[in-house]
Amino acid sequence: MDNSMINKLNKSKLPIIPIDKNLEKYRGKVLFPKKLKRANDILSKSKLPEIEN
Repeated sequence: MDNSMINKLNKSKLPIIPIDKNLEKYRGKVLFPKKLKRANDILSKSKLPEIEN
C-alpha cells in the first residue's frame, strides 16, 4: 500500500471491516438464555467497589 492510501484509511470515519447484513436477524434475540440468566444472577449478587476519596 502506498502512503496516500494509508492516510486515507486513517482519516476515514467508516469501518474498514464490512459487517454482514445477515446478522440483523439476530438483533433482539437471546441466543444463550441459560448463560444470560447465570450472568445476570452473578451481577445482581455482586457489589461495585466503593470509591475512596
